[in-house]
Amino acid sequence: MHETKEINALFHLLDDPDQEVYDTVANKILLFGKEIIPNLEHLWENTVDESIQERIEQLIHRVHYKDLQVALHSWSKTESPDLLQGSILVAQYQFPDMQPGNVVAEIERIKRNIWLELNNYLTPLEQINVLNSMIYNYFGLKGEEVAYVRKNQFFINQVIESRKGNPLTNGIVYQSLCAMLDLPVYAVNIPRQFILGYFDTFYDFTETPRPEDNRILFFIDPIQGQIYSHQDVEGYLKRMSIPITPSYYQPQSTRRIIQFLLEELLKCFQDEKEEYKRDELRTLIKLLGDKLEQ
Repeated sequence: MHETKEINALFHLLDDPDQEVYDTVANKILLFGKEIIPNLEHLWENTVDESIQERIEQLIHRVHYKDLQVALHSWSKTESPDLLQGSILVAQYQFPDMQPGNVVAEIERIKRNIWLELNNYLTPLEQINVLNSMIYNYFGLKGEEVAYVRKNQFFINQVIESRKGNPLTNGIVYQSLCAMLDLPVYAVNIPRQFILGYFDTFYDFTETPRPEDNRILFFIDPIQGQIYSHQDVEGYLKRMSIPITPSYYQPQSTRRIIQFLLEELLKCFQDEKEEYKRDELRTLIKLLGDKLEQ
């Protein structure tokens, strides 16, 4: 953006010690939108005062965050929000300059390799064996249990780059590939777990759920692709003293998965200086609807 007298005047006020003055200046700068970011970056490079640099960094973050709010809200209002795109938006919270095309291209590459191995004569279990071989052996995706000190495992670009995620992000990769390959695999609502179910029919999220829609052939743990039976899942619920309810066997919508990803990401920011990030993530969660039950 061309640096006008107004922008120059606002930039000169960024070091004002009066918080009210700074807030007014910051809000006026934010009105310029993301086009102001190159100007802010140039100002940062030519500023030696670390406290002013920090204010500039915060302004750049707020511009990106405002843009992200609009994008996430728009995504959530589409008729069939794309899961991979939703996870990319979450990653852009931490990495606003990431290139979504790199993530999409890598997922497309895995999909093509899986597609070449699939045919109409394979059983559902054989189909999933093909997926597992390609995802975990050929692509080399690894999985670890959720650990909030490993926040990068919540960002899909980092998962694709490092080939290491947690059940949630690995599950997003897995379900996204299944959607591209027309396989009826969806995340289900088993308490304290993030696992996928292979349904015997495709699920229509726009219709009211019916009991016959929720017939799951088997379950898939996205950490390493391990297959579980109904008996395995029921045994887990019994060990955890959790009463079995039909809702556990219903697919989670794309919006709820991304909402849950944001809720889990929020737990990664526990430092006192990161309180503003927790507030921002709570706002993004609210954009997607009511809070998930814990």
